[in-house]
Amino acid sequence: MKAKDLLGRRGEELAAEYLESMGMLIVERNWRCPDGEIDIVALDGDVLVIAEVKTRRSLAYGHPFEAVGAEKLARLHRLGSAWCRDRELRMPLRRVDVIAVVDDGVCPPTLEHLKGVG
Repeated sequence: MKAKDLLGRRGEELAAEYLESMGMLIVERNWRCPDGEIDIVALDGDVLVIAEVKTRRSLAYGHPFEAVGAEKLARLHRLGSAWCRDRELRMPLRRVDVIAVVDDGVCPPTLEHLKGVG
């Protein structure tokens, strides 16, 4: 596995642990369909959360949040709908969250969470 893939996987693991520590229930991870992938599907009470995790080693190329633009957000909303259709669920309360992880492998990782993006 490539170093970039390992970093991303570690970031997703840290994000899932964080969401659980905030009282959310992780429903699924790395769900894929022809239109893309959802990193984490969780429940925050009765709200379905589609969580996108962006992990970087440093801020040298910008903050991880900067990698999630309008097009990516629109795709995540569509993927949330597709996930519900695939599971035959009606979840009227949905939101997209973005979690930024910076992990240089030396210092403890930092994590930031934006709720209800876009």
